[in-house]
Amino acid sequence: MGSGVLNRETDISTTRRGGADVEAASSMPTQSSQSYGGTTETSPPFPARNQPTRDDDAPKMMANPKSPVTRVLAPDMLRGLLMVLMALDHTVVALNSWKHGQGGDGELDGAIIRKWNWPLAYAIRTLTHLCATGFTFLMGMGVAYFGRSRARLGWTSYQMIRHFAIRAAILTLITVLMGVVFTAGKLWFMNAVLFSLAIDYFLAGLLWLVISKTEPALQQLGERWLPEFTEPAVTQPLLNGSRSIATPTPRATARANTISWHLHNLVLLALAAVTIWWNIWLSPNSGHCQAEDVKPVAAMSLPQNTAVQIWFHIIQTERVISVFPPLAWLSFAILGLLYGRLLMAHSSSPVTIKCTTILAASGFALLFVLTRLFHFGNLSESCLQTEDQTTHPGLNQYLASPQSFFYITKYPPDVAFFAFTMAGNLFLLALFDVIPSQVTKRFTLLLAYGKSALFFYLAHQVVLFPLGAVLQSLFGHELDYKSPITGKNAVGVESVWAYFGLCASVLAILYPLSQWYSRFKETKATNSIWRFF
Repeated sequence: MGSGVLNRETDISTTRRGGADVEAASSMPTQSSQSYGGTTETSPPFPARNQPTRDDDAPKMMANPKSPVTRVLAPDMLRGLLMVLMALDHTVVALNSWKHGQGGDGELDGAIIRKWNWPLAYAIRTLTHLCATGFTFLMGMGVAYFGRSRARLGWTSYQMIRHFAIRAAILTLITVLMGVVFTAGKLWFMNAVLFSLAIDYFLAGLLWLVISKTEPALQQLGERWLPEFTEPAVTQPLLNGSRSIATPTPRATARANTISWHLHNLVLLALAAVTIWWNIWLSPNSGHCQAEDVKPVAAMSLPQNTAVQIWFHIIQTERVISVFPPLAWLSFAILGLLYGRLLMAHSSSPVTIKCTTILAASGFALLFVLTRLFHFGNLSESCLQTEDQTTHPGLNQYLASPQSFFYITKYPPDVAFFAFTMAGNLFLLALFDVIPSQVTKRFTLLLAYGKSALFFYLAHQVVLFPLGAVLQSLFGHELDYKSPITGKNAVGVESVWAYFGLCASVLAILYPLSQWYSRFKETKATNSIWRFF
């Protein structure tokens, strides 16, 4: 399934006021340079104690929403490209052009794969795997920037929690309405991704708030453990004698600040690792197919209580379908939060940012290769039983063919999926970042979609699925597999021309609508609900 995104929460805006760069509370990433950085931030997000307070650190300073702003385009470009890929993926569902997956049975934990989808379908599905990961990652990245900008504007923890909760509630409400409307009341809850984004956004926001308290506290504690970097004692007169007060030097403060920042980054990295690995740990069969008749996890008896199962596992009942368990996708939001912190800390060094992004992408690509070679982090062990494996008995199942190598389990995401999709998104982000802004501004199609992502997500379904239903009624025929929604034999249009024609038509219709909505929301106040879309 495709994905929506909290595009409002990936804001990295800066405006000029009184000669200082002040992060604004506007929508989507904006900067004074093409790089993600571009602000005057040269130190970790939380200024060290006893350092002079810069003008742009003052919480009382409010950015003028009418001030001219420039915009970092790489995240918008990536988000726009992901929207196009999502539309390609959803067109398959709207027309039933072919089975929805790299193999015949989707990409479920423990699902045996006996046949690959045909090459074009396989390639499209593999590319569209980047969508859910990219949306969640960009959302987490935006939480870091949003939290810092609101902290500078003087928001309290209560105000931020309230904001995170309201946004999460809106996405959950949309999830309910979509399930009821699109299935004519048959489903009460259809989590195609928005509910997962809602919960992960809220949790990432809470995590940012915790870090905003513990990071400066750890810094102050660290200063006390660096006696070699303290000033000589200063004697101050008291009523009954005198006492000595040791004050930390700027060097001690800077070092404690750096130590605290790095330790919190390591904690975030560890949390991201744990929250992706628990998909392996919580798998009923640890990602192994034990026999020919093993059923996929979605059909197995996991926790009987739907309210418990929905957080980690796939659910498909008569009234509830949830294919994106929120806690199974939390790792991507945490990585986005970590990445946002890194960008803010190195905002004055675009080269450092680009190198960091490429290095991280290369690391994830290496991790993906290792999952294939050494059989760890996969929810598809012994599950590939295609002609490729039959032709090469005894060979590592993932090395039997290119399709075998790039097959990854999405429901829920395993470590291989995590590594592959993070590598792809980071490489694309680095690619868009090195393109000069004068060139990227000409990619108006991607920018239009990327700047109004949640609007695009909702609008494209309103346009795509009715048109798909019309084409099915006119040109569709019964297929040899059942629809996951109706349980009856699916009806589809297997024409490649119809597939690409419908997708292109939907994208063309939504292009002016997305441009209009982007202009419309810019006329609204920075805290307007319209900017959320």
